[in-house]
Amino acid sequence: MIRFKNLTKSFRVNGQRQIVIDNLTAELPSGKSLALLGRNGAGKSTLLQLIAGTMQPDSGTIYSDGTISWPVGFGASFHRELTGAQNVRFVARIYGVDTDSLLAFVEQFADLGAHYHMPVRSYSAGMRGRLVFGTSMGIHFDTYLVDEVTSVGDQQFKRKSKAVFLERMKQSSAIMVSHEMAQVKAFCNAGVVLDRGRVTYFEDLEEAIAMHERLLA
Repeated sequence: MIRFKNLTKSFRVNGQRQIVIDNLTAELPSGKSLALLGRNGAGKSTLLQLIAGTMQPDSGTIYSDGTISWPVGFGASFHRELTGAQNVRFVARIYGVDTDSLLAFVEQFADLGAHYHMPVRSYSAGMRGRLVFGTSMGIHFDTYLVDEVTSVGDQQFKRKSKAVFLERMKQSSAIMVSHEMAQVKAFCNAGVVLDRGRVTYFEDLEEAIAMHERLLA
């Protein structure tokens, strides 16, 4: 369960304050794979970073009764000057998981070859996405935050990503941002629509998609 209470986040744009999250009070249930939908610029990635704690709100609080991943898909989460393996080793220590097991899982899953032992600054965007996604999937979280990353890679990697993600969802929740409705339907079973700084929760994913498409129109 994730609860927002009077949550507000704004940015300075051309000298003016632009509110992205507006005094939000809501609760997202546990045990759901939630699609986070909304127009470009609605604040979806901002909300994920607020939930993860990698960005601070202007005011208000976020409460969760479980562990939450970093926003999977943000390559900036990892240090560019360290190798992929060194980043994974650091994450294992931070989260208190077995280092050797996580290193082996990510090496096999991300399939980076020799690049696994090269600095992350040398990676393509797709390679960073595979590294970050693989590291996240190698750790048990109660809620996974996912931002477009399962669309990274060739068809074989996409199938592997889908399989491991669905396996994790047997015991965990997720909040996923994606502009591909086919991907949303494959991974999610409920939806949240973010519009004008407010969220609307839908138990029925199709209803969430319908509202999202009306907003786009």
